[in-house]
Amino acid sequence: MTVLWWPRTEVTYRSSAPSSVVYDDQSPHFLGLVHRYTLSGEHSYRMVISRSPGEAYGHWLDVDAALATKGIESTTWTESGVRVRFLTGHEVFVPARFFLFGR
Repeated sequence: MTVLWWPRTEVTYRSSAPSSVVYDDQSPHFLGLVHRYTLSGEHSYRMVISRSPGEAYGHWLDVDAALATKGIESTTWTESGVRVRFLTGHEVFVPARFFLFGR
C-alpha cells in the first residue's frame, strides 16, 4: 500500500505576489516551497515560482535541505523580482525576468 503514494510531495510554504505588484506579463504570480519524498527515503526541496497556484510548472530552484527544513521567514515581491528570506538568515533573490511569461 505504501508504494501507491510514493513518491509524494508536500507544499511547506506558499506566497503570492500582492495585487499592487504588476509584472510585464500581467499575470498573478505564486511561490511554493515543495518538499519531495522518495520511496528510497530521500528528501529534496524545490522552490517554484509560477503563474498558477499549483507548483507543477514554473521557474524552479533546488533548495538545500538545511535551509528548507528550517523554513521560510518571509517573501518580498517587487517589480524587479522576489526575495525569499529563510529562518537561517539566508536570502535568495530571483529576478522577475526568470519567472515571467510562464517560465
